[in-house]
Amino acid sequence: MEISQIIGYILAIFVGMTLGMLGSGGSILSVPILVYVMGIEPTLATAYSLFVIGSASLVGGIQKAKQNQVDFKKVLLFGIPTVITVFFTRKILVPRIPTILLETDHFTLSKSVLIMLVFAVVMIVASVKMIKPSEVIIYIGEEKINYYKIGLQGIAIGLISGFVGAGGGFLIIPTLLFLAKTPMKMAVGTSLFIVASQSLIGFIGDIQVNQIIDWKLLLLFTICSIFGIFIGNFITKKVEGNKLKTAFGWFVLAMGIYIVIRELLLN
Repeated sequence: MEISQIIGYILAIFVGMTLGMLGSGGSILSVPILVYVMGIEPTLATAYSLFVIGSASLVGGIQKAKQNQVDFKKVLLFGIPTVITVFFTRKILVPRIPTILLETDHFTLSKSVLIMLVFAVVMIVASVKMIKPSEVIIYIGEEKINYYKIGLQGIAIGLISGFVGAGGGFLIIPTLLFLAKTPMKMAVGTSLFIVASQSLIGFIGDIQVNQIIDWKLLLLFTICSIFGIFIGNFITKKVEGNKLKTAFGWFVLAMGIYIVIRELLLN
């Protein structure tokens, strides 16, 4: 086993830790690790990420369900349009993107570069949400849920998640909070189940287009991430969640900027 792979598996634990601590953010790390540390081609790395995050989120979701912190009605309400869109994106849209999108004397925009640039934008947007102080939400009585907006949001998140291989928890949680009127602890658990379902179905979409999968690498990376979830859950009992979220947000922002510089200037 190469040193870069050993480092990648160690970093996979950190991927799981972010899911365990924040209920989101794992995919923001998994794709760059798979591409830059493990040497996986970006399109394939997004498929691997879907499997890793889906499996790890399912384990975390089951833990939350045992604590009665999952609203399965909202899993279906939000998850169905998201899952369908992710599957469509991985099965139909991504395979049809040309390998070379734009080529000039000084610059070539390939499919792989586009995926990493879009991913970097997603990382930067997510980092801003993490750095920004969380709003305290107080629910008084029954509030009307906007099912139409939830469905549209689910489709939009499905497109983003399917294209860049992200679980989308950082987008799902705000939707559950503000549109589906879900308390924070319940939103985290519900989000994990939605992320698990959409990520694993998206991965199935890739399997059906005959992707060559290195199952040994993928399963080892996934096991390390699942181990990280248990560590993350333990840490949340010792450290204030908002401090963890803010620190991680700054790290994600730096990673997003690094990817933009690397893909545009160093390739």
